[in-house]
Amino acid sequence: MTKIELVRAEMVKAMKAGDKGRKDALSALLTALKNVAIDKRADLTEEEENAAVMKEIKQLKETLESAPADRTDIIEECNMRISVLNEFAPQFLTEEEIKKVIHEVLKDLSIEEPSAKDRGRIMKELMPRVKGRADGKLVNEMVAALFS
Repeated sequence: MTKIELVRAEMVKAMKAGDKGRKDALSALLTALKNVAIDKRADLTEEEENAAVMKEIKQLKETLESAPADRTDIIEECNMRISVLNEFAPQFLTEEEIKKVIHEVLKDLSIEEPSAKDRGRIMKELMPRVKGRADGKLVNEMVAALFS
Protein backbone atom coordinates (compact mmCIF):
# COMPACT_ATOMS: atom_id res chain seq x y z
CA MET A 1 0.00 0.00 0.00
CA THR A 2 1.48 3.34 -1.02
CA LYS A 3 1.60 6.27 1.33
CA ILE A 4 -0.98 8.09 -0.80
CA GLU A 5 -3.44 5.22 -0.33
CA LEU A 6 -2.61 5.00 3.37
CA VAL A 7 -3.11 8.74 3.92
CA ARG A 8 -6.37 8.66 1.94
CA ALA A 9 -7.68 5.77 4.07
CA GLU A 10 -6.74 7.59 7.30
CA MET A 11 -8.39 10.76 5.99
CA VAL A 12 -11.64 8.86 5.37
CA LYS A 13 -11.48 7.49 8.93
CA ALA A 14 -10.97 11.02 10.27
CA MET A 15 -13.92 12.33 8.26
CA LYS A 16 -16.16 9.53 9.54
CA ALA A 17 -15.01 10.24 13.10
CA GLY A 18 -15.67 13.97 12.66
CA ASP A 19 -12.06 14.89 13.48
CA LYS A 20 -11.72 18.04 11.36
CA GLY A 21 -8.19 18.93 12.50
CA ARG A 22 -6.80 15.49 11.67
CA LYS A 23 -8.68 15.43 8.36
CA ASP A 24 -7.24 18.83 7.39
CA ALA A 25 -3.68 17.75 8.24
CA LEU A 26 -4.06 14.53 6.24
CA SER A 27 -5.65 16.42 3.35
CA ALA A 28 -2.65 18.77 3.17
CA LEU A 29 -0.27 15.79 3.26
CA LEU A 30 -2.24 13.99 0.55
CA THR A 31 -2.08 17.11 -1.64
CA ALA A 32 1.68 17.39 -1.13
CA LEU A 33 2.21 13.71 -2.01
CA LYS A 34 0.02 14.00 -5.11
CA ASN A 35 1.84 17.15 -6.24
CA VAL A 36 5.21 15.40 -5.99
CA ALA A 37 3.81 12.47 -8.00
CA ILE A 38 2.39 14.82 -10.64
CA ASP A 39 5.71 16.67 -10.92
CA LYS A 40 7.53 13.35 -11.33
CA ARG A 41 4.89 11.99 -13.73
CA ALA A 42 5.27 8.55 -12.17
CA ASP A 43 4.58 6.65 -9.01
CA LEU A 44 6.68 7.68 -6.03
CA THR A 45 9.27 5.49 -4.41
CA GLU A 46 9.16 5.03 -0.65
CA GLU A 47 12.13 7.38 -0.30
CA GLU A 48 10.36 10.11 -2.30
CA GLU A 49 7.20 9.67 -0.23
CA ASN A 50 9.22 9.98 2.97
CA ALA A 51 10.96 13.09 1.62
CA ALA A 52 7.59 14.70 0.89
CA VAL A 53 6.35 13.95 4.42
CA MET A 54 9.55 15.31 5.95
CA LYS A 55 9.28 18.46 3.83
CA GLU A 56 5.77 19.08 5.14
CA ILE A 57 6.91 18.55 8.74
CA LYS A 58 9.86 20.90 8.19
CA GLN A 59 7.55 23.61 6.81
CA LEU A 60 5.26 23.27 9.81
CA LYS A 61 8.22 23.55 12.20
CA GLU A 62 9.36 26.71 10.40
CA THR A 63 5.86 28.15 10.73
CA LEU A 64 5.90 27.23 14.40
CA GLU A 65 9.24 29.00 14.93
CA SER A 66 8.12 32.16 13.15
CA ALA A 67 4.70 32.37 14.84
CA PRO A 68 4.37 35.03 17.53
CA ALA A 69 4.09 33.64 21.06
CA ASP A 70 0.66 35.23 21.58
CA ARG A 71 -0.83 33.35 18.56
CA THR A 72 -1.66 30.18 20.44
CA ASP A 73 -4.14 29.14 17.73
CA ILE A 74 -1.35 28.87 15.14
CA ILE A 75 0.98 27.13 17.59
CA GLU A 76 -1.66 24.57 18.60
CA GLU A 77 -2.62 23.87 14.98
CA CYS A 78 1.02 23.39 13.92
CA ASN A 79 1.74 21.07 16.85
CA MET A 80 -1.37 19.02 16.09
CA ARG A 81 -0.49 18.75 12.39
CA ILE A 82 3.10 17.77 13.18
CA SER A 83 1.88 15.01 15.50
CA VAL A 84 -0.42 13.67 12.75
CA LEU A 85 2.30 13.82 10.08
CA ASN A 86 4.82 12.10 12.38
CA GLU A 87 2.66 8.98 12.07
CA PHE A 88 3.65 8.82 8.38
CA ALA A 89 7.26 9.96 8.77
CA PRO A 90 10.08 7.43 8.52
CA GLN A 91 11.62 6.23 11.76
CA PHE A 92 14.83 8.12 12.40
CA LEU A 93 18.04 6.53 13.55
CA THR A 94 18.90 7.00 17.21
CA GLU A 95 22.08 8.84 18.19
CA GLU A 96 23.67 5.48 19.01
CA GLU A 97 22.86 4.14 15.53
CA ILE A 98 24.23 7.32 13.91
CA LYS A 99 27.48 6.94 15.91
CA LYS A 100 27.74 3.39 14.63
CA VAL A 101 27.38 4.56 11.02
CA ILE A 102 29.95 7.33 11.61
CA HIS A 103 32.44 4.78 12.93
CA GLU A 104 31.79 2.54 9.91
CA VAL A 105 32.51 5.50 7.62
CA LEU A 106 35.74 6.31 9.50
CA LYS A 107 36.77 2.67 9.19
CA ASP A 108 35.95 2.60 5.45
CA LEU A 109 37.95 5.79 4.88
CA SER A 110 40.84 4.50 7.04
CA ILE A 111 40.68 7.54 9.31
CA GLU A 112 41.81 6.75 12.85
CA GLU A 113 42.20 10.29 14.22
CA PRO A 114 39.68 12.51 12.40
CA SER A 115 40.68 16.14 11.95
CA ALA A 116 38.71 19.14 10.74
CA LYS A 117 40.19 18.80 7.25
CA ASP A 118 38.70 15.27 6.97
CA ARG A 119 35.20 16.60 7.60
CA GLY A 120 34.30 16.97 3.91
CA ARG A 121 35.33 13.41 3.07
CA ILE A 122 33.48 12.05 6.09
CA MET A 123 30.26 13.94 5.34
CA LYS A 124 30.41 13.02 1.64
CA GLU A 125 30.52 9.33 2.54
CA LEU A 126 28.17 9.55 5.54
CA MET A 127 25.19 11.54 4.26
CA PRO A 128 24.10 9.09 1.52
CA ARG A 129 24.09 6.31 4.15
CA VAL A 130 21.77 8.18 6.53
CA LYS A 131 19.74 10.23 4.02
CA GLY A 132 16.08 10.19 4.94
CA ARG A 133 16.79 8.19 8.11
CA ALA A 134 18.50 10.86 10.22
CA ASP A 135 18.26 14.59 10.77
CA GLY A 136 21.11 16.20 8.82
CA LYS A 137 21.57 18.86 11.49
CA LEU A 138 22.07 16.22 14.18
CA VAL A 139 24.49 14.23 11.99
CA ASN A 140 26.50 17.39 11.31
CA GLU A 141 26.70 18.19 15.05
CA MET A 142 27.81 14.64 15.84
CA VAL A 143 30.56 14.76 13.21
CA ALA A 144 31.67 18.18 14.51
CA ALA A 145 31.91 16.65 18.00
CA LEU A 146 34.58 14.26 16.68
CA PHE A 147 36.99 17.15 16.21
CA SER A 148 36.64 18.72 19.64
